[in-house]
Amino acid sequence: MDMLMFQLKKQSSIPLYKQLYREIRTAITAGKIAVGTKLPSKRKLADYLQISQTTVELAYSQLVAEGFIEPRPRKGFFTMPVEELAYLDLPQEETAISEVPKPSYVYDFNPARIDTRSFPFPTWRKTAREVIDEENHELLLAGHPQGDESLRTEIARYLYQSRGVVCEPEQIIVGSGTEQLMPLLIRLFDKNLSFGFENPGYALTHSIFEHDDRKAFPIAVDEDGIDVQDLDKNGVDIAYVTPSHQFPTGSILSATRRAQLLNWAAAKPQRFIIEDDYDSEFRYTSQPIPALQSMDVGGRVIYISTFSKSIMPSLRIAYLVLPSRLLNAYRKTFLHYTSTVPRIDQQIVATFMQKGHFSRHLNRMRKLYRKKLECLTQALIPYQDEVTVSGEQAGMHVVLTVNTERSEQTLVKLASEAGIRVFAMQNYDLLKQKSALPKIVLGFGGLNETEILQGIDQLMQCWHIQKNSSSVKA
Repeated sequence: MDMLMFQLKKQSSIPLYKQLYREIRTAITAGKIAVGTKLPSKRKLADYLQISQTTVELAYSQLVAEGFIEPRPRKGFFTMPVEELAYLDLPQEETAISEVPKPSYVYDFNPARIDTRSFPFPTWRKTAREVIDEENHELLLAGHPQGDESLRTEIARYLYQSRGVVCEPEQIIVGSGTEQLMPLLIRLFDKNLSFGFENPGYALTHSIFEHDDRKAFPIAVDEDGIDVQDLDKNGVDIAYVTPSHQFPTGSILSATRRAQLLNWAAAKPQRFIIEDDYDSEFRYTSQPIPALQSMDVGGRVIYISTFSKSIMPSLRIAYLVLPSRLLNAYRKTFLHYTSTVPRIDQQIVATFMQKGHFSRHLNRMRKLYRKKLECLTQALIPYQDEVTVSGEQAGMHVVLTVNTERSEQTLVKLASEAGIRVFAMQNYDLLKQKSALPKIVLGFGGLNETEILQGIDQLMQCWHIQKNSSSVKA
């Protein structure tokens, strides 16, 4: 029994059976217990170490499973030759990995956040119960590689009615997020082709082009959207744009620029436009602007969107609408791929849409976000001498231009110290250009009206911005 004189720490957070298993494994691999040695019975070892037989049984079972010992009928447990193990995981000192604590904010103006408190949980739960049923046992099998036809049919119907996008379900590719679909799309194009993306713009897009080792150029954006002439100057072949509500500036691609961009794409056979329509559902000043794809007659626009803002970010469902000329290339290139979204999730969304729950949810959330936007703009009126709002026509964020000599990073830091989360425009600018006045991106989707009012007042206080004299008198 001397060979098993282990020091088990009963106060440790590591279970006793795991400690015992590791001690025996270490002794075997270090040669302290010879090959073919019979180990003590579970009862004897338990008595000797003053632990339960169940603890010993669990340790022995793990050693048997990994091939360190073998049970012999009516004889007991014997050690096995270590060299016969296919893989030997030598014991290592475990180091505690501590997570970096996330800062806590009293008011989080993150533009990616939605109003989770207004989600229709009862309706979603009922829809899920309908889908998760024994009659739908076929959902346990792999489905269509582009996504279930029922979901693609509902997406095609919705896009035509709400965005003017004309497509067949066969043109739609369903995937788990833009960051999963974009690399697939990029691989459809020749490696010699170059991409152009809006700057400032999505940081995710910058990294995707970089990780896929593609030539990509930041293209300037102004109040009318992307600079089409800049595409030509940089020799761009494929342009990535957010025309309905540019992120993060909030500008909308003007009618003139839309025509210029489509003409630019039509000028050469290899040119395409990737239209990211990430939050077009939420427009407040007029009817939603038709998608760029709806104006495309030459099959040059690739439409991409997601349910992250309209339903929930954690759903992880996005979709591409490929022009017919790219569809065969996709099917040939990704012959052995399958949709990365679980079929049950796809069916829940398809049923949610088919029964009209999705459109009702959107209408309700559009009204709710409009009220929040009105609340935000009203809260900023007393400070309008020092703060200007832009990009408020759509979406769930605005841009504040602050009349101050402080830098954007200083303003963000002051806000953070006051428990308020805001974002510098330079964070989205690859070139880190300095504007005449600092610009701050302010999301309002995840806050209620009371939090918005209080948060704006606290934000202005930490920036030492006083209310207008007229507001104070009133």
